[in-house]
Amino acid sequence: MPQMAPINWLILFILFFFTFIITSNMIYFMYLKNMKMKSNKKNLMKNYNKFI
Repeated sequence: MPQMAPINWLILFILFFFTFIITSNMIYFMYLKNMKMKSNKKNLMKNYNKFI
């Protein structure tokens, strides 16, 4: 197996790290959106009960 240049390892590491950051951010923001939607539904229910 031929030796890889250090620059190639650096590029591979940066690409892997970048993809990891993007995926983690996507998961985090999707989780935040779900939490916000749940809290909004709860608030709507509270307001509905107040109107009754």
